[in-house]
Amino acid sequence: MDVWYASYGSNLMEDRFLAYIYGGTPPGSNRPERGARDKTPPKRNERVDIPYPLYFAKERSKWGIGGVAFIGTGTTNEESTIGRMYLIKEEQFYDVVSQENNGVKVDLDLEVIERKGFIDIHDGWYNRIVFLGRKDGAPIFTFTSSLPIHMVSLRKPSAPYLSVIAKGLKELGFVKEEIEDYLLGKKGIDGFLTKNTLNNFINF
Repeated sequence: MDVWYASYGSNLMEDRFLAYIYGGTPPGSNRPERGARDKTPPKRNERVDIPYPLYFAKERSKWGIGGVAFIGTGTTNEESTIGRMYLIKEEQFYDVVSQENNGVKVDLDLEVIERKGFIDIHDGWYNRIVFLGRKDGAPIFTFTSSLPIHMVSLRKPSAPYLSVIAKGLKELGFVKEEIEDYLLGKKGIDGFLTKNTLNNFINF
């Protein structure tokens, strides 16, 4: 079965996401990815708007000191997160979830997730698998933390991480000013970075 994996952080950049399929070290990261068992490239990819708020949290990651992207645990009509979804095989999706969670073994029942809306699989960073709807007959899934925003410590992202997100948004057709405006209002950036300092993070 094919599924859509909807990304909203560094995987907005296609080359970064493909490291989860082919293996290797993506641009800006300090750690190689093992890749998926099946190296078949995604059949398609396209923009998706995710009705959950984007925020940045945690202290350090493979991108260095700084927060990484999550979406909130509840939908909102006031704020939408720009995503990019990739049409991949079900097994590849499991491998992506595993790699985003330090190699934890992943065994999901996607029909249950679709029926319930989400499930929590363990205590890792990206432990909540969320169903976002369907596109052309295939289900759309993403993942985030099960912790609500008010229970996390917000932290601005590192320059390499934010640069990869910005390049991914550029690949989706956004210009630099649009990218800056989009990011400036996000929790973990708002109050931590100004337009001038954000400009230093976005290099293209």
